[in-house]
Amino acid sequence: MAIPTKASHSRIYDIFARWSTLSYRYAAWVLLSALLVTVVCGLYVSRNLGINTDTTDMLSEHLPFRVNMKHYNETFPQDMETLLLVLDAPTPEQVYTAAERLAARLKKDTASFYDVYTPNVDVFFERNGLLYESLPELEQITDRLAAAQPLIAHISENPTLSSFTSVLTRAVDELREGRSMELQPVLRGISATFDARVDGSPRALSWQTLFNGEPQKNKYQQLIVVKPKLDYTQLSPAEQPIAALYAAAKDIGVSANGPVRMRITGEVALAEEELNSSLRGMEYAGIITFVMVAIVLYFAMHNAGLIINVLVCLTMGLLLTAAFATAAVGHLNLISIAFAVLYIGLGADFAIHFLLRYREILESGTPPAEAMHLSGGDAGAALTACTITNAIGFYAFMPTDYSGVAELGIISGTGMVISLLVTLTIGPALLRYFPRKVSTKAATKSSVGKVLELSLKWHKLTYAVTFVALVAALAILPRVTFDYNLLNMQAQNGEAIRTFKELLVDADNSPWHATALAGSRKEAERLAQQLAKLPEVTKVVTIFDLLPAEQEEKLSLIEEMALTMGPMTNSMQARPMGGEAQISQRKSLDALAAALDRFIAERPDHPASASVRALKASLAALLARLDAASVDERSRLLQSVEADLLTTLPSALQSMRIATEAVPFGMQDLPESLSSRWKSRSGEYRVAIYPAEDLNDNDALRRFVRAVQQVAPNATGAPMVSLEAGEAVVQAFIQAFLLALAGIVAALLIILRSVKYTLLVLTPLLLSSLFTAAFTVVLDVPFNFANIIALPLLLGLGIDSSLHMVHRSLNNEMVSEVLIHTSTARAIFYSALTALVDFASLMFSSHEGTASMGIMLTVGLTFTLLCTLVILPILLKAPAQSIKV
Repeated sequence: MAIPTKASHSRIYDIFARWSTLSYRYAAWVLLSALLVTVVCGLYVSRNLGINTDTTDMLSEHLPFRVNMKHYNETFPQDMETLLLVLDAPTPEQVYTAAERLAARLKKDTASFYDVYTPNVDVFFERNGLLYESLPELEQITDRLAAAQPLIAHISENPTLSSFTSVLTRAVDELREGRSMELQPVLRGISATFDARVDGSPRALSWQTLFNGEPQKNKYQQLIVVKPKLDYTQLSPAEQPIAALYAAAKDIGVSANGPVRMRITGEVALAEEELNSSLRGMEYAGIITFVMVAIVLYFAMHNAGLIINVLVCLTMGLLLTAAFATAAVGHLNLISIAFAVLYIGLGADFAIHFLLRYREILESGTPPAEAMHLSGGDAGAALTACTITNAIGFYAFMPTDYSGVAELGIISGTGMVISLLVTLTIGPALLRYFPRKVSTKAATKSSVGKVLELSLKWHKLTYAVTFVALVAALAILPRVTFDYNLLNMQAQNGEAIRTFKELLVDADNSPWHATALAGSRKEAERLAQQLAKLPEVTKVVTIFDLLPAEQEEKLSLIEEMALTMGPMTNSMQARPMGGEAQISQRKSLDALAAALDRFIAERPDHPASASVRALKASLAALLARLDAASVDERSRLLQSVEADLLTTLPSALQSMRIATEAVPFGMQDLPESLSSRWKSRSGEYRVAIYPAEDLNDNDALRRFVRAVQQVAPNATGAPMVSLEAGEAVVQAFIQAFLLALAGIVAALLIILRSVKYTLLVLTPLLLSSLFTAAFTVVLDVPFNFANIIALPLLLGLGIDSSLHMVHRSLNNEMVSEVLIHTSTARAIFYSALTALVDFASLMFSSHEGTASMGIMLTVGLTFTLLCTLVILPILLKAPAQSIKV
């Protein structure tokens, strides 16, 4: 098999030798033209380049899961692109009132929102809520209200601390004397209220939970679904609606320091948060990269002029590539926005190879003009081959269904061509002025070459280590996984992601649930029955579940409850706390303490004894706090305790009164805001399917999706989108990798005209790819939607490095012992090091997807460097020895 020589590449060599010489000769005109082009491109990009933050546009709309999602969004458009407001408060009364007021406020803001929906805060549910309770539960509520009616009536007539504690004191005494009373929930609630006030983290007593006989929880939630008006012409489409949400919350008194707190999540908030963290990550990465690249370039060149040359070429190439992206695509997406950081690593490789080759020739004593001619020809031929293989690697993504990466492919592939032309046009022109002089000296062995000599000297050991590593990597390879969970890509400390994951824990109300559509009632009921039988499903909800059963029986109990409550008035209002009032309140608290002491002494074995003892301890702590306080502090503390105990009573009584006005209702009586979310105008029924497991787990996600699809093949929702999108991405990358590999092999065979040397170029690439895949398991960094784009980049970098080595070895007829001491080996090392610091900076991004991409690229490039500079020279050694030097 013939060995190609420089003559076989004479046409490319001559073209770039002359091109570089002309740029060097007419440097002033070239630089002036470049400056004008750069300014024009900069203005063009700043005025025309947009950002498409809609992640659904990153995959082909013809994929089945996207077809299903599109049909659902057209059928129920109100569920598309929404914000989810989560309101938290220590009592159900407070959170209900806040949600009601906030929803009313948001509905008035038609400039920011299309729709505002409160699933559980509605007059309809407030009036008919008791009908959704079971008959046994409703009977218990009725009995408890009957027992508590005298206490409630007395307090509602005179809602003061003195009145409340006096009634409670009588109730404790009656309990001690043997009367049967369900007083434990009240005692526990009051005890917890006192403890919270003494500890400095006050919370109100919930009368609603007392009516229902439930223990008061630490937190109650209400959800509000908001459909904002998004502006995709802006970098942050939801910035204005989110700002309007915070302003509305502030207007109604909801703040981080108050009892009610608002958090914002949902698909729009998650996308907004992801965009912001991604941009911050790229911004920080860009700053760190330029600093680190400059440091690496200093060690590579030890010459300020050459460093300036590289940075100028990088800057101009970056602007020209951005201008191409603006003209060809028109926008960047959340993936293609990474081209800037990636271009720095790849573009620096071109400039470093050219400049180090020029310096190597110049140091041998060759005049500058002739050195430019020789280095332009040598570097031009090698860089053209690298550009072709790199571009093929990127362009291979264009025909795939993953349009997000397809856009990155066309931008970055063309960026490689731009980088070649900029390097061999601007680089020579700058060398006319920077540096003014490069010292000539005898060639000496570089430190890089001295280190690489060890691998040649101990080549048997290198073979053995490589073989062991290869076997280990092949053993680990089956454990390589893909993380389908889009949430795991985001910055995990953001409010939207933390709130969303908190909601996912409750499988019954998980925002990640599937949805199927049925064309008729019969079909909807059939689907619901079949899906409910699946072990992967915890519940299935349809519009028919909104009609409570046994309405007549329940209404009889509700009427009894209304008679029990009777007419109650409340005059809850702020009262001045005078000295007499303080004395009265203190006496009532002391009387309660005495009653509790009597109960503990006389009835130590009573079932309520534990609750009484707890209240006695809490009351003792409160009294001690009062004794230690000043007069003004005592007044404020007593007022606060009174508010803690009684502030929710009016709203609880009002809600209970409205609930006793329930009437029987049918499907036609459901409010439009509710029914329209379960039955579309076209007559299709929505079937909501909730998972039995936390879908944060990828295996649980797959089980749930596949089980549901067996019954409802056209089901959609976040779980389906996440899994199917992940599989589509994996398929796209397999397709692109095979296309790229086939194209690169064909290009190498044409360039090298040798099967043997084509295999030599590919061997380091395949080894580094295998080692990188194995290390994703070792580092527990699975492939995901973001870091999988490292594969084509590593493909291009791997081809670049090994092709430079083989090209220099063949065209200059060098044995490995000489090759490792050339500018080519040094350029490979320093350009790889430049790319390493470029990609490693991504690891520090708060965006998990960007950080994992940084890890993947750093590990992959490290293996590429080792395989190219350590293993490839050994493989080249045997065939190279037959070459006549």
